[in-house]
Amino acid sequence: MPFSHPFLQEVAEPITAARGVRLLLWRDDLASPDLPGNKARKLKYNLQLAREQGHHTLLTFGGAYSNHIAAIAAAGRLLSFKTIGLIRGDVPTADAPLNPTLTQATAHGMVLHYLDRTAYRRRNDPDFIAEALTRFGPAYVLPEGGTNALALPGCAELVAEIRAKVAFDALAVAVGTGGTLAGLLLGLAEQEQAVGVAALKNGDFLRQEVDVLTKQAVGQTFNNYSLQTEYHFGGYAKHSADLMAFIRQFQAEQGVLLDPIYTSKLLFGVLDLIAKGYFRRGSTVVAIHTGGLQAWAGWEARFGPLG
Repeated sequence: MPFSHPFLQEVAEPITAARGVRLLLWRDDLASPDLPGNKARKLKYNLQLAREQGHHTLLTFGGAYSNHIAAIAAAGRLLSFKTIGLIRGDVPTADAPLNPTLTQATAHGMVLHYLDRTAYRRRNDPDFIAEALTRFGPAYVLPEGGTNALALPGCAELVAEIRAKVAFDALAVAVGTGGTLAGLLLGLAEQEQAVGVAALKNGDFLRQEVDVLTKQAVGQTFNNYSLQTEYHFGGYAKHSADLMAFIRQFQAEQGVLLDPIYTSKLLFGVLDLIAKGYFRRGSTVVAIHTGGLQAWAGWEARFGPLG
């Protein structure tokens, strides 16, 4: 029977029926109008620790269209943290003004500073972070994408939320830094399978990132997951006419808008895997919509409306 739960809906496609696989979509993008999706889950225990340590400022890193930057800025406004964003790219000019993501971030109170690519590559260097704290003052530092060991427990909690609504054989999620996938593995505790769909080109290195994260968090690695690296459409934030057509078709047929960077590649990949017989007949697969819809404003400013 179709679900009436607001976060869980059937994805009925001819290929799912033909292969005998039940595909469901978990709408984490609907969890909060202000701070939706996996970013809120990654931030939960980080922000708790920031409070416990007496911090009043969050400092983080990201690209000019980053979902993470958008989330930190929103969290700062909602929870009364000052926020500082160190942005990869050039200082805006009259000819190249703030994009919609950074405009909204500043509206939330985030102070932006810009780093060239050489400086930005040092963002995880302890000496570089120490220099930043000397310059900007005491702050709780969050890595690019919000992925660290404390991000995992918040993502792990999603597994129990889904289990409470439906029995499943596999969870599927888009992968950018590996944090959400690693968190899901903690929650699965080697019971069901996880499938990660890499959103960036040459994403095989993410296997090591996931294993390092789970090792840091709980002292072990997991074998109940796969990483699919063939659905990147050219690389991070890259797209094609086929991907745009898929997004339009999915919205028309399922009533769900996917983002152009993560979840569209996830759903395209999962449906292709179903078509190829990756999931056994009778399986229930839950794909997770992790949000990221704020990216559309900047996307359309660069490439025009989805149509």
